[in-house]
This record gives sequence, structure tokens and C-alpha cells, in this order.
Amino acid sequence: MVVQPDGRTEFAEAFKARGRPGWSPGQLALVTVLQFAENLTDRAAAHRVRYGMDLKYALGLELDDPGFDASVLSEFRTRLVEHGMEEKVLDLLLTALKDRGLVKAGGKQRTDSTRVLAAVRDLNRLELVGETLRAALESLACAAPDWLIQAVPVREWAERYGPRIHSWHPPASTSKREEMALAYGRDGFALLEMVHAPDAPIWLRELPAVQILRTMWVQNYHRAVTEAGVEVKRRESGDLPPGRLRLASPYDTDARFGLKQGSWWTGYKVHISESCDETDDHDAPVGQATIPGADGLPPRLITSIATTDATVTDAEMTEPVHHMLAGRGLLPAEHFLDSGYASAELIVGMKKSFGVTLVTPVLLNSSPQARAGAGFDRTAFTIDWEKRKATCPRGDTSTWWSPATQRGTMAIVIKFDETCRPCPVRDQCTRSKTGGRTLSLQPRELQEVLDHARLQQSDEEWRAKYGTRAGIEGTIHQAVAVTGMRRARYLGLQKTHLEHVFSAVALNLIRLDAWWNGHPLDRTRVSHLARLDLSLAA
Repeated sequence: MVVQPDGRTEFAEAFKARGRPGWSPGQLALVTVLQFAENLTDRAAAHRVRYGMDLKYALGLELDDPGFDASVLSEFRTRLVEHGMEEKVLDLLLTALKDRGLVKAGGKQRTDSTRVLAAVRDLNRLELVGETLRAALESLACAAPDWLIQAVPVREWAERYGPRIHSWHPPASTSKREEMALAYGRDGFALLEMVHAPDAPIWLRELPAVQILRTMWVQNYHRAVTEAGVEVKRRESGDLPPGRLRLASPYDTDARFGLKQGSWWTGYKVHISESCDETDDHDAPVGQATIPGADGLPPRLITSIATTDATVTDAEMTEPVHHMLAGRGLLPAEHFLDSGYASAELIVGMKKSFGVTLVTPVLLNSSPQARAGAGFDRTAFTIDWEKRKATCPRGDTSTWWSPATQRGTMAIVIKFDETCRPCPVRDQCTRSKTGGRTLSLQPRELQEVLDHARLQQSDEEWRAKYGTRAGIEGTIHQAVAVTGMRRARYLGLQKTHLEHVFSAVALNLIRLDAWWNGHPLDRTRVSHLARLDLSLAA
């Protein structure tokens, strides 16, 4: 057990008092953190514990301690995930740092996301259905070999589904590939019928691989009864389910296809938040001094880590990230984000709900006049919200003001009809040949926030202030280069998030070591594990 000074027993839910003796979860947590600091495999980490004096010293072990088998680390991670304790280690570290004033609420923080490749192979649609069927047959061959021999033509299917689908080249002809896809579809439906037959063992249909096969076939195939019999067809691209629901692998059912800036990947996204205060006032509580010798700017420490599937947009995570920070008592006064996290609704909502000011650029006016930089754009019109009127640059007032719903959001539509027809500057205001100018505004509070944000981001002083956000790119680079965060080690969203949490703890310890030892903030080098001497790449 790991017992805190105040008497609380951590990890008690996952590690009961009764049972066979094992390693302390606190020691295993430390080994896992150091494992990610050096980007080691389980086997390599266990080897270092057995033979490395630096790890023996860090863990308080005798020099002749035999260590443990590498499988212990896997069991430790599984226990944490099963009991919902993925963030326990990060919570404990941040609590200790908060007590010493090294992280605090009310300062500045910044957040950004990056893609994470799942620990599976990228497969096209043909390979995906073929490998899913092969995986189901493998599972059935292990679980019920006698039943499988009686149910399917083993010799024929062994030739077709024996090797992994990606281990050979599919036909070059489009028609032959389509024929192969339909053959996969017919075989898959036949196997599902056999599994769900009345004389088949009921538990077969509950096998995870069979459940995945059923879902994959629903997502990729149609089956219809015609005069000629049962006909199997592939779904067209436009008939596929939404990307958030569509399986991307038979082995990792949480991984999804992601698209960002024209680049596709299969897997997840990770959102990293870190402190970025620029003063050395740590506000350490009385009696909780920081480490002697630490001076200069405070270290940039990761305060939150969130993992999602690849289809979740940044804007969808703005509120959840603030909830996570609020739960730790680390909400910033100013939060630096890129435009992907922001909207007028979120800027207003975060200020009202959390008291946080989002320092972020917003999308510019997209009207033809604003894009061209000529003519009268939205800012040339005066809006009288009380009288529900708009005045154009020549002094004419609107003839129509009406609430509306545009693409699922509330809006206000303002029209100038009769007054626009004889206007001498009509060509600078609207491209319509018959009607007048139309304005679309958001509700008053949101529109005023949006107008203010657009005015702010054109100011050089604001741009210089917003430059603080760029440091998060260095943090992402450090996470990828040091801990290997770009590629998931494990299958599933929960274990991938656990990996990211331990990576964040490792980066925090690396940064604390650099800060306590007086290393400059702009140095970026990798050193030996015993020193944890990696600089802050922010």
C-alpha cells in the first residue's frame, strides 16, 4: 500500500489488503513514470529495475533485489483502468505541487491537441472487412474448435482467411476487388447465421470478436431478399455511418478515422494543458517552501491531459478541459487557445461558468466584402439592438429584422429592401441583382463578444500577448520526442489515456528536475534517466 502522510491509503480500491503479496502500487507507479521518461518497453523497464542502480536507488531497493517480471506492469495498468484510476498519479503529483505553490489557480495556461496513431495497422475497406472476418474465425477456432469444424468449410476458408489480410496483395482490378468484397460479405453473413442458429452454443454470439463482426457487417453491407434469392451489396460511401460510429479496426474498437488539415490518421487525439505564468511569484503556502535553490521563472507544468477518439473536434473539448481543471482547483484566469477551440458561445460560456477569459483568435468575417477588403462589410453598419434596426453607411435603416435558425444555431436576419434599389453605391454593398443587402448576426451578447474579439486580434499588443500560446507546440514536440506520445502503445481509449497521463507525469518530473537544477528554459536535450535532465521545450 502507498500511505500518504495524512493517513490516506491510495490505490486501496484497486489493491486490496488480502491476496498474494505483490509490489507496492506506489513503486509500480514510479517505475511506470520512469519507463515513459525513457520511452522503454515493459521488458526493458523490468530489466532496468533488476540491474540498474539508478532505479534501485529511486525505488529504495537493495542492490541484490531480483525485481519483478515484466507482466507485473501490464497487470498494474489493467487494475488502474478497471477501477477508473487512470488519472490518480497525475492528481497526486499536482496536489503536491499545488501545496508548494508550483501550480495554482488564477494564472495563465495554454492548451493544444495533437493526433495519436492507434496501435493497429491502417486498413482500407476491403482489408478491414476481410481482417474482421478472419479475426472472428480465429476467436471461434480457439473458443469452440469442434463446433467450427462442423459449421464451416474449414479447408476452403483456411485458404482464404488463414493469413492476415495485409500479408498479401489484393487484386489490381477494381471488378475483382469488388467481387472479393462481396465474397467476404456473403461469408460473414453465413458465419453470423451459423453462430445465431438454434443449435449453436448461445455463448458463441457473446464473443467480442463475433460482436465486432456483426457491427462491422451492419456498417459495411446491405442484404436484401430478391426473386433470385438473398443478395449482398456493399454500402456506398455516402451510405456509411458517421465517422464517430464507424469502426476502424477489429482489434481496437475505440480507434476512429481522423481528418485534420487534409491529413488522415487512425486513432485518437490528446489535449495537453500546461501553466505558462511569466512571474516567479509561486505563492507557496506558509510552511511549504519550494525546493531550496530553485529560482527564476516558474516551470511550465502540465495541469490536464485529455484523450478522445480522432473524430472529436477541439471545440467539443473546450468545456470538458475546463471541467477537469476546475476539479483540480487549477482554473486559470486566462486560457490561451487556438481558433479551433473557440467560438462566441464558448467565450461567453467559459467566462460565465468558470470565470476564465479565453485568449484566442476567432474566425474573421467571411462576407464577400470582408474577404475582398473592399466595399461595406458588417462593421460598416450601425446596429441598434433596442430598436431592432440597422443603419447602413449612407444612413438608410433596415426594413426587416427577424430571429431565425441557421445551420442549427440562433441568428438574426436583417434586410434592406426598397432602400437599396436606387442606392448609388449598391455595387459596393451587395451582389444581388434584385434584392437588397442582408445581414446575418448572432444574438446580441454573442455578436458583441465576436465583434470585440475581432477588433482585439487586429491589435499588435494583443498579438504579442497571444504569442504565449506558441509554447505549447514545444510541449507537444517534447511529449512526442521523449515519451513517444504520437503512437499509442496499447489498445483502447482508456489504456491510451492512461499512457498519456503517465507521460504527462514523466514530463512534469523532467521539467521540475531541469528547473531545480537551474537549467535554462530554452534548452532541449535528452540525458540519462538518473538525472531526468530534460529541458523545457516551451
